[in-house]
Amino acid sequence: MKPVILAGAVALALIAGWTDLRSRRIPNWLTVPGLVIGMVANTVLGGWSGLRDSLLGAGLAMALLLPFWLLRSLGAGDLKFAVALGAYTGPGRLVDILLASVFVAGAMALALVIYKRRFLQTMRNIGHILISLVTFRLPGSHVTLDNPDALTIPKGVAMAFTVVLYGMAHLWKLRHV
Repeated sequence: MKPVILAGAVALALIAGWTDLRSRRIPNWLTVPGLVIGMVANTVLGGWSGLRDSLLGAGLAMALLLPFWLLRSLGAGDLKFAVALGAYTGPGRLVDILLASVFVAGAMALALVIYKRRFLQTMRNIGHILISLVTFRLPGSHVTLDNPDALTIPKGVAMAFTVVLYGMAHLWKLRHV
């Protein structure tokens, strides 16, 4: 990934992570221009193949995360943030970032569950979700983002943290080669 494009992805991630942490929202004024800037930057620096990779990254983010938004386990801002990130990273790096962010989000969630002392309730909710997956039914509203008592972590923060770590690792690799 070209350093300018990586810097744009990190900048997008820092702003998205900060706004998600403060307000639990990732606004359209950030994600829509982020998507466009990612596509334009990749096109300018990579030509038609850059545009293709940008579109594939954005489309892959949409395809992978739309089901989670439909199940109400992911917010729309998180989905749009991932789509914008895909426009910067392309499909390959996007998959790496999304997989790593699952582990970051898992660590954040585990810390929150332990801190709030809600381990047993969380295990029951996970059971409800697994049953709903096996039976092809939507889980009850008590295990979705609609439940005001549900413990949730800001998934945009997890994605942002992962992008920043990825950028730092890429920079470290460039300096030590």
